[in-house]
Amino acid sequence: MTTNQTIVAQSLAAFIGTYSRFPVAMISGQGCTLTDADGREYLDFLSGIAVCGLGHCHPAVTQAICEQAGRLVHVSNLFHTLPQTELAALLVANSFADKVFFANSGAEANEAAIKLARIASPAGRYEVISLSGSFHGRTLATVAATGQSKFHQGFEPLPQGFVHAPFGDLAALARMINPATCAILCEPLQGESGVRPLAVEYVKGLRQLCDEHDLLLIFDEVQVGMGRTGTLFAYEQLGVTPDIMTLAKAIANGLPLGAMLTRDRLAQAFTPGTHASTFGGNPVACAAGLAVLKTMLAPDFLPQVRERGQYLAARLAEIAARHPALARETRGLGLIQGLVLTEQGLPHGPAIVNSLFEQGVLANFAGNTALRFIPPLIVTTREIDRMIAALDRACQAVGG
Repeated sequence: MTTNQTIVAQSLAAFIGTYSRFPVAMISGQGCTLTDADGREYLDFLSGIAVCGLGHCHPAVTQAICEQAGRLVHVSNLFHTLPQTELAALLVANSFADKVFFANSGAEANEAAIKLARIASPAGRYEVISLSGSFHGRTLATVAATGQSKFHQGFEPLPQGFVHAPFGDLAALARMINPATCAILCEPLQGESGVRPLAVEYVKGLRQLCDEHDLLLIFDEVQVGMGRTGTLFAYEQLGVTPDIMTLAKAIANGLPLGAMLTRDRLAQAFTPGTHASTFGGNPVACAAGLAVLKTMLAPDFLPQVRERGQYLAARLAEIAARHPALARETRGLGLIQGLVLTEQGLPHGPAIVNSLFEQGVLANFAGNTALRFIPPLIVTTREIDRMIAALDRACQAVGG
């Protein structure tokens, strides 16, 4: 009989230990619910870390995957394919961009953005300024771009050409610009370091600095793009348009797909042979992505995300008010919300997450700072209420 115990034992014996996992094996999912091998159900407020934006096994996505898998799974990018072409056209039609490059992940999309920024900039300009607390991926270049030293340890020397500015300090960043700088890279909201949105005026200041110094502004929307913040892309809420934007995670609702979007004048710097991906823009992944994007573009979808995001934020604020020794505020955009813990509450973050898990609710503790809640964008107010009730009990359990 297949159980959590048997699968976990096999997994521990076979896999390199790069993950700290809960001792369960997820077997199936539907909507906002996951089911493990023992038949226990979990309310998912992680969404595969902001991946399953339409929830698990969304019928439109499942149908698109099955139909495309029965038609064509893969050909190389030496040929055009229909799902890839249609998805690229729809992304262009609904963003600032003129051109798209498809990859398999957020890290690969950011690699493409970094390479484009370098090759499209004047000779001698190669340095990218990113922000402390940022997270841009696990490849060597994107680790170097990531502004968290814990991800650097053991991999030194890292690739050159990456420096990290203090979070939110525009003057400090301006002083770091030099003749070698080619781009500024940032997430409109930092998810991994504790759900930290960038202030609108700060982002406008970044745009101004880029314009003044002829630099490129790159938005990493891997976690916050594709409807997560209540608009299709987070930049739409900031009044600032980037030169390059990266997407992944929710773009294909769980299938591996990433995208790098940019303007024509920059895209021309990439010519045949300068960059490529064997699996990037795979027909099945792009068919899923097309179903995702069409669903999100329906007239009532994004307004509902904004409404549910406001509801989630308000309910989390109630928790902060009820447990002031543990939590001090809530912050976020749309349906990525963080409950920021107090100094007294920080040591209890993992225990609260474990208590939620024991109650059948999935969340995580981001950046050792905030409890992060990123449910599927189809979450209901009733499901939010269920999570809040479990969170209240978890806070009480740790003495908050």
